[in-house]
Amino acid sequence: MKNVVITGSTRGIGFGMASAFLERGCSVAISGREQESVQRALEQLREEETAGTAYGYACDVCDATQVQSLWWNSREDMGHIDIWINNAGVNGSPKAAWENSPQEAEQVVRTNILGVVHGSQVALNGMLDQGFGAIYNMEGMGSDGGIRAGMVLYGMTKRAVSYFTRGLIKEAKGTPLVIGTLRPGMVITDLITDAYRGQPEEWDRVKGIFNVIADRVETVAPWLVDRILENSKTGARIRRSSRLRLMLRFITAPFIKRDVTGDIEIRD
Repeated sequence: MKNVVITGSTRGIGFGMASAFLERGCSVAISGREQESVQRALEQLREEETAGTAYGYACDVCDATQVQSLWWNSREDMGHIDIWINNAGVNGSPKAAWENSPQEAEQVVRTNILGVVHGSQVALNGMLDQGFGAIYNMEGMGSDGGIRAGMVLYGMTKRAVSYFTRGLIKEAKGTPLVIGTLRPGMVITDLITDAYRGQPEEWDRVKGIFNVIADRVETVAPWLVDRILENSKTGARIRRSSRLRLMLRFITAPFIKRDVTGDIEIRD
C-alpha cells in the first residue's frame, strides 16, 4: 500500500485522513507544531486496530528547514513517499479583516500560504528525485473566489492556495508527478469551533446553519482518502462539496433534521 505524509494532522480532518489511510493498510506520517500533541495523536492512532503503520514528527510548516526534515525523517522510516498532503492550516477569529491583530493575520497567512509553498517545494523536489509521487493541497472557503464576512483573511489564503496549485500543475506538466487539490466542504473541526471559544451565544446562533451545510470528520475523511487512493490523474480537484449538494440540503432541511453539532461544547 501507499506511504503517506500529512501536515497538520494531530487533530481535525488531517487526523481523520491519517486514521482512514491506516485502516486501508497504508503507512502514515503525521505532524504538528508541538511534539507533545504529535505524541498524543500517535498513541491514539496506534491504539486503533489497523493494518497500517503510524509515524509522527514535530514540524512547523512555516519553517522550510523543518518541512525538509519532515520529508527526510518520513522517507528514512518508510523508504519512500507516495502521497504528500499539505493540510496544515489555521482559521483565525470570525471577525472583520481589520479587527485581526497583526500577529493573528501573520499566523494565518504564514501557515496557510507559506506552509503550502514549503511543503510543495520539498515534496516536489523529493518526488522528482525518486521518480514518482502525488501532492495534494487543501482548499477551503475562498478557493473559488467566494467571500464570507468574518473569514476574509482565511478565504484570501485559500484563494492563493488554489492559484498556486494550478500553477504547479502547469509547471510540472510532463513529469511523472500527480498534483491536485482537496475540497472537503464545511467540516466541523477545532478549526471552526475554536473560533467561537468564549462565545457560546454566538455558537448557539450559528450552529443551526452548520447542521445544514456541514459534515463530521468521520464522514468526510474516509471519502477523501478513497478518492485519493483511486486517483492517478494530475490536476484532479477532489471535491465533496457542490452547489447542488448544498441546495438539496437547504430544500430538505425542514423535513430531514441533521445534527452534526449536538455533542460539541464550546470551551472558554
